[in-house]
Amino acid sequence: MKAVGVDGCRAGWFAVVLSAERSETAVYSTIKELWAENNDADLILVDIPIGLRTEGPDERLCDVEARKLLGWPRRCSVFPAPCHAAVYEDIYEDASRVNKKLTGRKLSLQSYHISRKIREVDKLLAEDPAARRVIRETHPEVCFWAFAGGPMKYPKRKTIGFRERMATLRSFFSKAVEIVEEALRSYRRRDVGRDDILDALVAAVAVVRGAEGLASIPDEPEFDSAGLPMEIVYPRCRR
Repeated sequence: MKAVGVDGCRAGWFAVVLSAERSETAVYSTIKELWAENNDADLILVDIPIGLRTEGPDERLCDVEARKLLGWPRRCSVFPAPCHAAVYEDIYEDASRVNKKLTGRKLSLQSYHISRKIREVDKLLAEDPAARRVIRETHPEVCFWAFAGGPMKYPKRKTIGFRERMATLRSFFSKAVEIVEEALRSYRRRDVGRDDILDALVAAVAVVRGAEGLASIPDEPEFDSAGLPMEIVYPRCRR
């Protein structure tokens, strides 16, 4: 099996690739470049919204249920996804205006800051049917919740939160420390953050260590107007 976990980073996209033969990391400037290099993967899990509302006041059900599952304060890591039209606006004020018009909600800055990456993935999946079968949405805090049997206690950007997540990963994947330390040595923090490495790694480990495959939030995903599932997948796991 070839499993790829992906997180957006300042330099583009950070990926952890795990297979029986090797484990490696890489940074790609675009999601298309990442897909071109890894289109032989069994599964690519990416921490970015896939499947977007076109209009209406309701948030994606997967986001609503993920927040309930994580509880306070980890629920804050699940940003409200923009509507489809908003991610194709380049200026924050325009994107927020479009989102307000179509959904009744202004667009948060956090959501806007990932809008261009959402657009990248949306365009790739619209253009390449093969990518639709391989690339799925996940959320790192939901994966950590699944592995630990409950939400993480501390914020991931604090040292205590980093250690908490590393301990969780190490209990399921023996090479976790090796991969993270190598990545920390290999990439500048201004290009790849410490949390980017953790988030991509937990997504890759979710694929290889989910004892009973992947579960979905919600159990039966909704679909957007283009037929993309609005879901967050995570590992069904046991120790």
